[in-house]
Parts: sequence; structure tokens; C-alpha cells
Amino acid sequence: MNTHTSRRTVLKSTGAMATLLSLGIVTAEQAWAAGRAGFDAKTLEEALKALGGAPAANGQVSIVSPDIAENGAVVPVGAISKLPNTTEIYLLVEKNPNPLAAGFTIPAGTEADVQTRLKMGQSTNVLAVVKADGKLYSATKETKVTLGGCGG
Repeated sequence: MNTHTSRRTVLKSTGAMATLLSLGIVTAEQAWAAGRAGFDAKTLEEALKALGGAPAANGQVSIVSPDIAENGAVVPVGAISKLPNTTEIYLLVEKNPNPLAAGFTIPAGTEADVQTRLKMGQSTNVLAVVKADGKLYSATKETKVTLGGCGG
């Protein structure tokens, strides 16, 4: 990676985080933690450990993901938590080079329902991990990819 590319990347991510900070969507502590909490993990086990350990399966957590994704570069994925006091939602893609794909802080008094688009290099399990009352809960769903998104 050359200096110009890394500088551009830093400026983009810093600008995005500064916007979130200025709008009050995240605190300074959350912004700092977002840059490190498991996103560098290379395995699902490492990512879960960084989030706080193995989550328990729970029927109050659901994941929204297609059964078959025609293009792995833009797979719509979401998670919903019906658990009271949900504070965080994480989306993990088991077979991706970096399984932790997204993390969301859920402000108190808001509905714990998030949606995004993720890259998936191959057919894999997608996990939603929810933190509620300081404990981790999860739901898993398999999504089949017909055209790879992570270099495919």
C-alpha cells in the first residue's frame, strides 16, 4: 500500500467517524472502540472472542438474509432483536477473510433493527450477534452465493 492510498483511506474513515460524532450518534469511546473490536480477526472464533465470547442462540434474535444471493458483492443482510435493553448488534460472515462485517450501537429507546449490504466470497453462514443486558445472543442463517463478491 502506498502512502497516498493509506492517507486517502485514513481521511475517508476519519471523516465518516467525525460526522457520526458530531451528530451525537456515537460517543468518542465508541468511535475509538469501533476501529478495533474484532474487525481484524481472521476466524469466526477470534471475532466472537473479541466481541465477548460465544453467544447463546435465542429465538428473540432474527437475521434477515436471502436464501440465495445472486451477487456476493452486495448481499442485503439485516438483524432484529426483540430482547429488551439491546445495546449492540454485530453481523458476521463465517467464511469471509475477516468475519466481522458490521457493528451497530443501538441507542436506548430505539428499535433494534438494522439493515445493510455485505460482501460474501462464497456460500456461508451469516450470524447476527446481539448484546442485551451485557450478554451475547445470536441467530444464524445460511446464504448461498452464486457469484462471489470477495475477489470472485
